[in-house]
Amino acid sequence: MRVLISGASGLVGRALAARLEERGDTVVALVRRRDARGIFWDPKSGHLDSAAAEAADAVVHLAGENLASGRWTPARRAEIRDSRVIGTRMLAERLAALERPPAVMITASAIGFYGDGDDAVQTEKSALGRGFLAEVCRDWEAACEPAAKRGIRVVSLRIGLVLTARGGALRQMLPVFRLGLGARIGDGRQWMSWITLGDLVRVVEHVLTDDELHGPVNATAPQPVRNSEFTRTLARVLRRPVLLAIPAFVLHAALGEMADEMLLTSARVVPERLEQRGFHFEYPALEPALRGLLG
Repeated sequence: MRVLISGASGLVGRALAARLEERGDTVVALVRRRDARGIFWDPKSGHLDSAAAEAADAVVHLAGENLASGRWTPARRAEIRDSRVIGTRMLAERLAALERPPAVMITASAIGFYGDGDDAVQTEKSALGRGFLAEVCRDWEAACEPAAKRGIRVVSLRIGLVLTARGGALRQMLPVFRLGLGARIGDGRQWMSWITLGDLVRVVEHVLTDDELHGPVNATAPQPVRNSEFTRTLARVLRRPVLLAIPAFVLHAALGEMADEMLLTSARVVPERLEQRGFHFEYPALEPALRGLLG
């Protein structure tokens, strides 16, 4: 296959590109600098090199501003939303206008779609939640509509916490936990839905060729855990104690709404559609996943 990837320089994009090239696919990056290698696109101006994109079999759209890079000021909220919604809509419209559009468009979304679900198990059939992230995810997924109307098979991956020692949240946690300073967040009862980077790449690989999958797909491991269990498990794998807890009010004071929606929200999300399609997770449970990632 010839696969176009936006966000190819990011954590997930790099791992996905390497895997696809390893299996013999041709990967072409969608880039935002004219002097970079790949196909130039500019979401703000609506530019995409249509001639270069014409021969693509599939598009994987991963680009978007980092959610966890700082307090969500009004300006930051606008950047987060626009980087996802405007870029996705523009890409969907340009792909739909091609004489030979790709067969499939896979876009990143997030389990933030479900908001705070408390202890309820969330599947792809669950309703939209409340909050900024839920609204962004709703509009993000809706921005794919032009591609779907053109007959392109559109899949929105609602991705959970991606675990890898090479980057992301886990890499930031490791130095603290190795010093024995790992801490439960709030009361620790909030559910965390996670997936290893390797399994996420395999999910994308599966979705690329499974013509029965379209619409929302939860990209999470089948066994979510509470924050207290995540904390204890990571500490046990690292052979360190867990003696601390970070009160919710401290996180809220430091990070505001971002803490409320990303650290304190409960998300018990399961990959119902992937399991129905027979997808096999290499790491369905947390402790074997962490031991596999951390050696």
